[in-house]
Amino acid sequence: MDMSLVRKRLEDRERLLSPYAARSFESRGREVEEAPSPVRTEFQRDRDRILHCKAFRRLKHKTQVFIAPIGDHFVTRLTHTLEVAQIARTIARGLNLNEDLAEATALAHDIGHPPFGHAGEQALADILPEGFRHAEQSLRVVERLERLNLTWETRDGIVNSSKVREDIFAEGWGTPSTLEGQIVKISDAVAYINHDIADALRADVIDETDLPEEVSTVLGSRHSERIDTLVCDIIEHSWAATGEMPGVGRDAVRIGMSDVISAAANTLREFMFQRVYLWEGRREEAEQAKRVVSLLYEHFMAHPDEVKTEFGIPSDPLLRRVADYVSGMTDHFALATAERLGSAPRA
Repeated sequence: MDMSLVRKRLEDRERLLSPYAARSFESRGREVEEAPSPVRTEFQRDRDRILHCKAFRRLKHKTQVFIAPIGDHFVTRLTHTLEVAQIARTIARGLNLNEDLAEATALAHDIGHPPFGHAGEQALADILPEGFRHAEQSLRVVERLERLNLTWETRDGIVNSSKVREDIFAEGWGTPSTLEGQIVKISDAVAYINHDIADALRADVIDETDLPEEVSTVLGSRHSERIDTLVCDIIEHSWAATGEMPGVGRDAVRIGMSDVISAAANTLREFMFQRVYLWEGRREEAEQAKRVVSLLYEHFMAHPDEVKTEFGIPSDPLLRRVADYVSGMTDHFALATAERLGSAPRA
């Protein structure tokens, strides 16, 4: 059997997708040209490389909201990533877009996130002269530190996956060039505003009855209801992406949601900021996490010979190598290292 016929069959299926879908055989390619796989499309190869890389495995020990929580059911950066991938695939399938590209982008969108969630990210952003954004670090991981040689479309979706606080569905920090990348960006928001509620309830920070009435009325009162409402609205509102509209090019089509649902979702996110993300107990925890990251960075800048990692690039400036090392740490490794160095701050 000619195994290349398997890939051809998969690519033929892509021809049945929406005119606005990204197709693997039309990819802008990889930085280093490679012979094609006989049994996988280019986007499927991207997905597999991400799943097998070391940075992806470390996500299981990185924080989503609560830092190094005690309990089996709190969300980690890995479980968040898997939820984003599932939501992204559902939306892509509903809009007849490329599920493989959406999945690959989703699996890598947080792969460069530092320990301690956004507290760790902010600490590095305050330290480094050029700042620090986890989306840019995610791209750096797949391009330079692990050299996965992904397609241009997946890399574009990764670096443009960040959002802004004021509107979780706005185009802040760049807009992905593909609709699949846009799906990942909006799926990220759908996932975290819902699972963060569950974590806050589990930690007794909020009660179910505390949620704004608008949220319960418009989105639903249960976790599954809220996700279903958001996903269905995104598919319905973005339905134009499933069929060709005369005179409308691919660049003019956008993934989004209706004004009513978007407003309710932003109300929910603002509630989460006030009651959970900026909660006094959470702020104290975040400040402690920032101190750990800062102390680790300062220590390794002063002792570069102690930077033991296979992912560093020797020709890079020291501050970049230390940033790569610290940002790659898991929560537990960062805490254990700070304690070993005698610099772990007290709560």
